[in-house]
Amino acid sequence: MEEVNVEKIRESTQFELPVKSPQINGTYNIYPTHEIEGRCIHIGYDSLAKELANHQCVKIDGYIGVFFQDLKYKLDLAFSQLGKNPVWVNVEEALKSEDAIDELIAPYLGGDDPVFGRRAELGLEDFYDLDKLESLSNMVGDEQMVYYGIGASLIHKKGTLIYTEISKNEIQFRSRAGSITNLGASNALDSKVMYKRFYFVDWVVLNVLKNKIKAEIDFLIDAQRTDEVTWISGDVWRKEAQKAVMAPVRVRPWFEPGAWGGQWIKDKIEGLNQDVDNYAWSFELIVPENGVIFESSGIMLEFSFDFLMFNAGEKILGVDFEKYRYDFPIRFDFLDTFDGGNLSVQCHPQTSYIQKHFGEKITQEETYYILDRKGDAQVFLGFQEGVKPNDFQQALETSFENGEEMDVTKYVQSFTSEKHGLYLIPPGTVHSSGKDNLVLEISSTPYIFTFKMYDWLRVDLDGKPRPINIQRGMDNLVFEYSGDEVEKSLISKPVTIKQTEDCLLEHLPTHKHHLYDVHRFILKSKVDVDTADKAHVLSLVEGDHMDVIVGDKAFTINYAETLIMPAAVGKYSIVNQSQAPIMVVKAFIK
Repeated sequence: MEEVNVEKIRESTQFELPVKSPQINGTYNIYPTHEIEGRCIHIGYDSLAKELANHQCVKIDGYIGVFFQDLKYKLDLAFSQLGKNPVWVNVEEALKSEDAIDELIAPYLGGDDPVFGRRAELGLEDFYDLDKLESLSNMVGDEQMVYYGIGASLIHKKGTLIYTEISKNEIQFRSRAGSITNLGASNALDSKVMYKRFYFVDWVVLNVLKNKIKAEIDFLIDAQRTDEVTWISGDVWRKEAQKAVMAPVRVRPWFEPGAWGGQWIKDKIEGLNQDVDNYAWSFELIVPENGVIFESSGIMLEFSFDFLMFNAGEKILGVDFEKYRYDFPIRFDFLDTFDGGNLSVQCHPQTSYIQKHFGEKITQEETYYILDRKGDAQVFLGFQEGVKPNDFQQALETSFENGEEMDVTKYVQSFTSEKHGLYLIPPGTVHSSGKDNLVLEISSTPYIFTFKMYDWLRVDLDGKPRPINIQRGMDNLVFEYSGDEVEKSLISKPVTIKQTEDCLLEHLPTHKHHLYDVHRFILKSKVDVDTADKAHVLSLVEGDHMDVIVGDKAFTINYAETLIMPAAVGKYSIVNQSQAPIMVVKAFIK
């Protein structure tokens, strides 16, 4: 038995999630929580060992990136303090050989493509030698038995089931440090290679299992912290998940530097590590990336947003659940280029292309909502009149091959960005945000399918050029988005829906190829809203703070925070708590 012993556990300047909730009032909260009454969340291995001491068979399953050997070491120490000496069985010893797993997953990894693969159509059972699993299941003894590792729930023996969670940001921080591996791999690879395998194989396979066993989990552990765990009973967790979606849901955002990153997030959002050059992204609401934090008596436990969807997706999506199931279809994130650089010149795939090549159901349909801007900030959008595909491709390839700057505006239109303007980016639209913008990106959920065609000759934070996908871009570009048509059809023109003395409700029409639509409230005092059995995603884009009222409870939302109003909420009110009128953006499925 060994405690985890790696030279470096995580590579990130970002702080680990604290065990106890910090008091953050009146400003953007980087640790939003959903409060549970009583003392339902517990700290540490000692308390967990006491709870499990008299369970004859325990199965500890969990997600990729969890340090199972470390968990075993610390929990076994806690058991020994109670006079217990369980037999530990590592179920990952029943995995197929690494060569067999490599052959199994090869069709989903996209060959030499550095970014893209195809969503795996596999189950976790496919990674295991079922005869070996059966042998482990048939082990008998008088001592307490603890099966542990990814796949422990596959053991066909009655026992207490624990599921061990870890946040997606910590998985990535650990992969960058080389302290974890992919499912079935013996060694860590380059972090970008590992991420591709996480996205297209590991996360897909493990999420299928999580959904399958959600009702069987007896205890849920948050194992993302290096030195401590928090845990909750499965019954309480499921009950509170159902309660949470009857009120506003705010997932935990997380923040990342980038090659083009800026200073707005760093300057405006409190509690972030300042020892970074920039922040490029704030992941505000993306079902595969974010987590949900429960808090009880000040103690925090995080689990993945998709786990909330598995437990309460129908209440969240309402009438749209049958179509989208557990994939919450809207994402919000921030792109910060304040005193930074231009984003790459890029486009996103057509629906038929993303389905055929990557196995996604819906494609990446974006809009840029300009939350803030300064100086001569630009949005690059659509082609100049008369640009021919061959000329554009040749210019891109010449720049790439010779390392020469490209005159982007010879081919792509540039517009001075307008604060609170909405710029439409349906699939196949050439686009980029220029420097000095804070973009609220409102989009459909797929988020890695960006075909970068020109990246201003810069390198990534690791000193290497970012992958360029000229041909994939050319296969998807819509050259009809050009000339006067761009301003006509790709820059949203607000339309008044309803106006009273207290509130102006505007429609910010999206493109016909967007699956979501956008409304905006300009509010002096109060407005009543009905979800009409559809999820709403809200963001306070102007003003200090507002209250969202559901029943007799008020939930305070601060400037730039994003929240979901689940469909099951029904009627709710927005109350302006700022001195001046506020603006609230609302996105929803058409």
